[in-house]
Amino acid sequence: MAIVIDNELCKGCGICSKECPNKAILIIGKKAIFQDSCTSCGICTRVCPSNAVARVTEIKEGAVKCTSCPVQCEVLEGYTGACQRYRNDKGQLIRNRKLVTDVTPGGPLITAVGSGTAYPCCKPAPFIAQDTVDGVEMITVVTEAPLSYSGVKVKIDTNLFVGEEGAKVKRNGKVIGMVDTEEYGSKMLSIGGANLLTGRDGFIVARTIVEIANGERVNLKVENNTLELQVGCPPIINGVEDSKMRVGCGSATIGMFAARLKEVVDEAIILDHHVVGLLSEHMAGEAVGMSWSGVIPNARRSTRGRYFGEHGQGWGGTDIENPIDAIKSVDMSLAKQGMKVLVTETTGSMSALMEVQKDGSVIEIPMTNEVKSAVDAIRDTCENARVSALYVGGTGGSARAGVALNPLKVTQAVHNGEAILTIGGAAVYVLPGGGINFMVDVEKVVSKAFTWVPTPATVAPVEYTMPLKKYEEIGGHIQAIKKRSQIISQIE
Repeated sequence: MAIVIDNELCKGCGICSKECPNKAILIIGKKAIFQDSCTSCGICTRVCPSNAVARVTEIKEGAVKCTSCPVQCEVLEGYTGACQRYRNDKGQLIRNRKLVTDVTPGGPLITAVGSGTAYPCCKPAPFIAQDTVDGVEMITVVTEAPLSYSGVKVKIDTNLFVGEEGAKVKRNGKVIGMVDTEEYGSKMLSIGGANLLTGRDGFIVARTIVEIANGERVNLKVENNTLELQVGCPPIINGVEDSKMRVGCGSATIGMFAARLKEVVDEAIILDHHVVGLLSEHMAGEAVGMSWSGVIPNARRSTRGRYFGEHGQGWGGTDIENPIDAIKSVDMSLAKQGMKVLVTETTGSMSALMEVQKDGSVIEIPMTNEVKSAVDAIRDTCENARVSALYVGGTGGSARAGVALNPLKVTQAVHNGEAILTIGGAAVYVLPGGGINFMVDVEKVVSKAFTWVPTPATVAPVEYTMPLKKYEEIGGHIQAIKKRSQIISQIE
């Protein structure tokens, strides 16, 4: 179908241009102008707020229609489809990435990266490879599967506050996910999922999932916080690049370093947005011979030496922005003038030394080398702050029908460990229960393995590896099997 624009309705807002995967739309004179790289994928017709874009039935002259997914791009000579996977080469659509056959021992016979897609579901997978491994005839079925049920779980190793749990994660003003429950020392984001992918902003959701999974840098926003994230790199939050991941909560830090801290200060407050630790009151403080100093931290008391901090942009991810404010008051019936109080974080990134005055007030004094050395010991046990991600998907429909005639038997073989599921050559964790829901570390997958289609859905390289005997038992597409060596010679 050819794309046409109604110039009277077009406002030149540029939304279509921003969303076009082929960068085929220019805004000239406040009007949308379509280039030859347009494949009639239809994204512009769905995002135009003025209904100025329409598709007409005739196929573009000289174009080849792609049937690898329901979008059915029409691709002119020398151009690629909207998914960037297929190129029109002299009137034939070819996969523009060579099939990746290099695999680690114990993995699939070949990967699905570059394999292409068998669509619709009635077709066998693009490649079904056979080879002998340790005397056993094995097969690997591969396909690049469009998955609407997909997303990424982004793990941010940081003590910095990114947003409350459940807060919406946005990109370019569009909701693409939410802040998930925190894990120990890490903030978690859930990006994508079927509901968002099939929503009004599904295109930017799909693109974001793929860019994160492929290790590209993305800029996101949560409430008033800006996040610049790239897998394998330190996170940049509100313009600040973090460097360390906490060694433990404030209480755990007190527990680990009580003896060292007792040697250099009379009291220590370890600020943390979950649990603030108070050295002398803590059981670890008692274990090293301390009794409560009379210092009261500015936090909500939980149990002995443990207090709940409040989320914020201050020290330790709390709302304490000035270290002197970490001390709520001092009970001078217990405290003594001249007592030294250390205020630091679970990462030891920032620290300050306070001194108790005769009237119970405190002032900041210069750090001593001994105190600084103790803080350095805390920091030196911390890991580096970094971003990682799990691609999460569910393989149903064509992702299983291309393997065998009975999808249920494929699912059962995977759950029984008789068929091994991998993604881009990488091992996965298969969730228990029905269906095939998996998680995979994107850093272990073949580089730049993920793509997306404007249905919208993400496209993942899926491999099923099992003995040939098991493949025959589950009703596999035996007639489509080829020797691995034959496949390799075919693509070279």
